[in-house]
Amino acid sequence: MALNFIWFAFFILAFIIALFKWLVTGDIMIFKTITDGIFKSAGDSVDLSFKLIGIMTLFLGFMKIGEKAGAIRFMSRIVGPFFSKLFPDVPKNHPAMGHMMMNFSANLLGLDNAATPFGLKAMESLQSLNPDKETASNAQIMFLVLHASGLTLIPISIIAIRASVTPPSANPTDIFIPCMIATFAATFAALIIISFKQKIRLFQPVVLSWILGISIVIGALITYLKVFLDQAGIERFSTILSNGLILLIFLGFLTGGIYKKVNVFESFIEGAKGGFDVAIKIIPYLVAMLVAISVLRSSGAFEMITNGVSSVFSSLGMDTQFVAALPTALMKPLSGSGSRAMMVDTMSRYGADSFAGRLSAVFQGSSDTTFYVVAVYFGSVGIKNTRYAIASMLLADLVGIISAILIAYMFFG
Repeated sequence: MALNFIWFAFFILAFIIALFKWLVTGDIMIFKTITDGIFKSAGDSVDLSFKLIGIMTLFLGFMKIGEKAGAIRFMSRIVGPFFSKLFPDVPKNHPAMGHMMMNFSANLLGLDNAATPFGLKAMESLQSLNPDKETASNAQIMFLVLHASGLTLIPISIIAIRASVTPPSANPTDIFIPCMIATFAATFAALIIISFKQKIRLFQPVVLSWILGISIVIGALITYLKVFLDQAGIERFSTILSNGLILLIFLGFLTGGIYKKVNVFESFIEGAKGGFDVAIKIIPYLVAMLVAISVLRSSGAFEMITNGVSSVFSSLGMDTQFVAALPTALMKPLSGSGSRAMMVDTMSRYGADSFAGRLSAVFQGSSDTTFYVVAVYFGSVGIKNTRYAIASMLLADLVGIISAILIAYMFFG
């Protein structure tokens, strides 16, 4: 029901705004802009799905080797004590535990190409436990909301964009810690929201020790990167860590498969066959969602919202520096490429080292793309009733946005 309402609301709101603009300004081209955006988004959706085929085929092939070699069960045993508290409906040592761990780890290290296949595999595993195949289970909602909160250690793509815009940032890595804090806030907000909704007790020794341990490790890594490495060093470290981890995963699965006397080639082919099916299956969901987002964007809704927010804060006598960066925050839940374009536009217009330019970068790094995640992940397993998943994701996004604004004023204001 949530997707049905949101999809309908996007279209209605966009057409109301377009009609208002036409009546006030006489700009008949607004309707052509919206129509062109619809056709472009439909084509982009299919292109995106086909681009996923190769990545999905590759990673699902290696995932099958890992499963037969026992690597997924091994990871399930490691995270089992912690995940069993957050996912009480998932049996102990179930493969879904390992799949979710792989997804969270890939997200944490910014491995987007790896995170999606691992995440889709996790949704498939959780779907096997779901009694109602068209309604999202508690475990699926918990997993997806935590995934969508976008916890990432090193926002390397944002740093790279800040270094490459014209004129470039004098210190592209100065948004590193603000991004980390904002994404932590969004992730913990997501955890609290879903735990409250599902009546999961977070104040348990196992849960608290895991959260504290993860926080200490991440804090130590942040300290090392910020204190001991310069910009070039951070980029080298990130490149080595990201690419090295992917190769290590592949090598580990292959080595484990050979050790366990698994036919690694046949296992790879067996798993890889599912990559094409998954990529094709999500096309209708992507087309529906991205077209609706395009209609909303083309109508000028974001411009009206930012102008309204600016007027409200100005009338209250409050600082409005943050308003210039809001288009990135508003676009982020709807479109990853759209929000990236908004960020670049803000940097180009105000400067990469301006308050708005820096805040837009923190917005970009504070969460994942909510509606894309919903369309792809729920669509891959045929979930139609998302229950409270979208509302929870958007609430976590809001926490990330507010945190990003406050943190930006603390660091750059």
